[in-house]
Amino acid sequence: MTVLVEACVDSVESALAAEAGGASRVELCDNLVEGGTTPSAGMIAACRSRLSIPIFVLVRPRGGDFLFTADELEVQVRDVAAARERGADGVVIGALRADGTVHREQTAALMAAAGAMSVTFHRAFDVSRDPAESLDALMGLGVARVLTSGQAPSALLGAATLAALVARGAGRIGILAGGGIHEDNVADIVARSGVGEVHVRGTVVVESAMRFRSSRVSMGKAFAPDDYRRTVTDAERIRRIRERLSAA
Repeated sequence: MTVLVEACVDSVESALAAEAGGASRVELCDNLVEGGTTPSAGMIAACRSRLSIPIFVLVRPRGGDFLFTADELEVQVRDVAAARERGADGVVIGALRADGTVHREQTAALMAAAGAMSVTFHRAFDVSRDPAESLDALMGLGVARVLTSGQAPSALLGAATLAALVARGAGRIGILAGGGIHEDNVADIVARSGVGEVHVRGTVVVESAMRFRSSRVSMGKAFAPDDYRRTVTDAERIRRIRERLSAA
């Protein structure tokens, strides 16, 4: 069996390297420190102009959970359309209800926006309440594949569940294994699970070319991921800032 390798990338440089290394497809993302969010329109267009392999675009409006408001759904519908207009071959989406089940209506709306593009349901699947129930829902919706670690911290640890998903899907939906897959464990994961596709990062650290390096200011912030808490702008705090300025 030939196993398809999908590379998760967040830059043109990485996308080109993935193609040069023999990846059959890329998933184009941004903000991977939070599990990935939607890349910019410019990034999609630049990658499309340089790559010959298929490009799947992650559509996720923010980090955190996968319980989306109507406004967040609208953003995603627009982002799916933007990806399609820029030549993406597929989109990678995912939405859950508060009870941990697949949000069928939101998923259907995103699939409708995708049109003829291939649709992958991303690792929101891994935090859904029941993998068999979620897979059945996605098959019913006609999703092409699901990206999953088998609801485990890594695909290697979730290999038994991945195998069960492959058997349950029975060719009706693709199981794309992802999560901690690298050259030393990929063959073992495929052998244990029977998946036909794997999702990998395959990164190395690249040192900055900057000769001058400021020690006074850092653009980054300490990041402690919490999938169930996030920061949002507070109208009252903005109001208080304006009031203090006016008073001064």
